[in-house]
Amino acid sequence: MTQYNRIKLEKSWKKALAEEFEQPYMQQLSDFLRQEKQQGKVIYPPGALIFNALNLTPLPQVKVVILGQDPYHGPGQAHGLSFSVPAGITIPPSLLNMYKELQRDLNIPLAQHGCLQSWAEQGVLLLNTTLTVAQGEAGSHAKVGWQRFTDRIIDCVSAQSNPVVFMLWGAHARSKGARIDASKHLLLCSVHPSPLSAYRGFIGNGHFSQCNKFLQRTGQTPIQWQLPEP
Repeated sequence: MTQYNRIKLEKSWKKALAEEFEQPYMQQLSDFLRQEKQQGKVIYPPGALIFNALNLTPLPQVKVVILGQDPYHGPGQAHGLSFSVPAGITIPPSLLNMYKELQRDLNIPLAQHGCLQSWAEQGVLLLNTTLTVAQGEAGSHAKVGWQRFTDRIIDCVSAQSNPVVFMLWGAHARSKGARIDASKHLLLCSVHPSPLSAYRGFIGNGHFSQCNKFLQRTGQTPIQWQLPEP
């Protein structure tokens, strides 16, 4: 049994991922994280927030998946939701570009904070494909087992009966598309919102409006993308 079985996990996800938690690689992942901490490394997000995306968005309620890569690696930024930072933390460049596209696409004013929790509570699974990172070391936990675990999460969502919108931005996220049943779900693919690529196809992709039109067409409530004040 790994340490993850002792972390509070929302019941629908705990049931769906029960067998995964018992796999040897999860014990190895647990051991790796413990060794990192013993060596004095700071790991983000804090342990209680590693599964924040799952805890805020139960499996049967998932309507949209926004797939990120790994958590932010600066102090106070990562809180277990892809692209999101807690209120009061400077809005990261990629998230700012998402806000710019929301403004262009749906005429939504630029948000003044970076906390996307209200999206998660509406059924937007804000999933990073790697769930932890060492402070100041982007991608440092990309090959320690999280990819297999988050592949399983994607499989669980793809197997759901209700149609889901998958937003796959950048080559890394698009590589997960093969796992998704495209005959049932909507895959929206583009370049990443990073400043390096946002103006080569992210700004102007219309994904947020396409998402809501698909949800309405399939009898689901559209997402209220405008964020409430913190």
